[in-house]
Amino acid sequence: MVNQIAAFFASQPPARQVPGVTNHLRDFWAPEMRSQLLQIAAAGEHEIHPGAQAAVEALRGEG
Repeated sequence: MVNQIAAFFASQPPARQVPGVTNHLRDFWAPEMRSQLLQIAAAGEHEIHPGAQAAVEALRGEG
């Protein structure tokens, strides 16, 4: 799902792409979902859209 969100925001101007994904995850995903996403990204077992990966790094920096 995060890849679809990142693909949507990829159509936005570059300065809005990562903040858009990050804000969406904060606003609409439960903390448990964000935590699971961070774990999945850390494991590196799934392909994650570059914009989604940047949002994951932003979320990781918050916590």
